Amino acid sequence: MKKFVSHTLTILLYTILISMVAIVAISKISGGESTFMGYQLKTVLSGSMEPTFQTGSIIALEPTDNGSQYKKGDIITFQKEQDVLVTHRITEVKGSGENVSYLTKGDNNDGADLEPVLAGNVVGEYTGFTIPYIGYVMDFANSKLGSLLLLVVPGLLLFGYGAFSIWREISSIEEKDEEKESAKAQ
Repeated sequence: MKKFVSHTLTILLYTILISMVAIVAISKISGGESTFMGYQLKTVLSGSMEPTFQTGSIIALEPTDNGSQYKKGDIITFQKEQDVLVTHRITEVKGSGENVSYLTKGDNNDGADLEPVLAGNVVGEYTGFTIPYIGYVMDFANSKLGSLLLLVVPGLLLFGYGAFSIWREISSIEEKDEEKESAKAQ
């Protein structure tokens, strides 16, 4: 039973360490712009689209090169200003061809957005895939403190567990040697 618990704990600690390394590495390598199988993963920072998706969730977007292809009811992510992305539902499509613009609104907002969205500002479309609350972990992993804690703490736990296992085995060997010595003395 001790070996089962020991092996299970070892596997659990390694899994945690590898998971944390993967989260931090993906966040750092992508510069915070996580992608998975061609889809962009974005963190929801406000409640404007609740209950469609919750604050702190991650959502998957299908990136676009042609922002003029969307229709009323689609949920799009667009560049509102420098370094500010917004994900809202299209309430009306204006214009055609290269002159398309969209009126948008957050599902939880009382009114429509004040500025129309130009087709060229559309980054992608929401795919319907969301994971609640994992966005908080991704944002934390992107911070310096988060990177440090998510890598160092599991590593220290694994190191401590390894040191404890070695100490336990050495103690066990020493006890067996002492038992053999006392058996020889008799």
